[in-house]
Amino acid sequence: MTWFDKATLLVTGLTALYMIWRFTQDLRSGTRPSRSALSYITSFAVLLVSGLLLIALGYGVLSHPLVVVVASLIPVTLSAGLVAEYAPVQARTYDLFAVVGLLALAVTRFAGPRPLAIATLIVVHGVAGLIIFGLPLWLAAQRRAPGRFAWVGVGGALIGVGGIALAFLKAGKPILSADTIFLILAPLLLAMTASFAAGFLGSGTPSGRS
Repeated sequence: MTWFDKATLLVTGLTALYMIWRFTQDLRSGTRPSRSALSYITSFAVLLVSGLLLIALGYGVLSHPLVVVVASLIPVTLSAGLVAEYAPVQARTYDLFAVVGLLALAVTRFAGPRPLAIATLIVVHGVAGLIIFGLPLWLAAQRRAPGRFAWVGVGGALIGVGGIALAFLKAGKPILSADTIFLILAPLLLAMTASFAAGFLGSGTPSGRS
């Protein structure tokens, strides 16, 4: 890992830390539903810790099964927060999927066959990524949220690209070479975090939640 990567990850961590503070303020003031605010806080807290671990231990830490499971909390909790805030009727069903998905990830990572572990990772990340990508764009298009909220969807697309690239790399069928993936990973994480921040900070207090 280069010093550029470390500096980029540090900026990513500081951005995540700021978002944790902002969502904590939302939680205290009641600006957002507590369930959503807590989900967002969890997601950015895991992002912060993940970035610090990468800075301290390098990209080799990504090969540890526990890191894969913990990192999956980022898209899963973020998507759960979006569903709870904007589609509360479906929130309980999605929470069940999230819990089952994370448990399946943990079991298959430590005890299951490799193909099943990869398939489980793709399904869990795929569903969460589609929600993060599609829901903000749909809400912005329907004017149920400010147009800038669409930036959350951009962040969802970026996290999807990174997750798919890493999943295929672990499967031994990389879309890009390992060197290329690790070359763009830190800037990709920063772009993703900045997009999330721009979307959430620009969303104000959205109306028309279902």
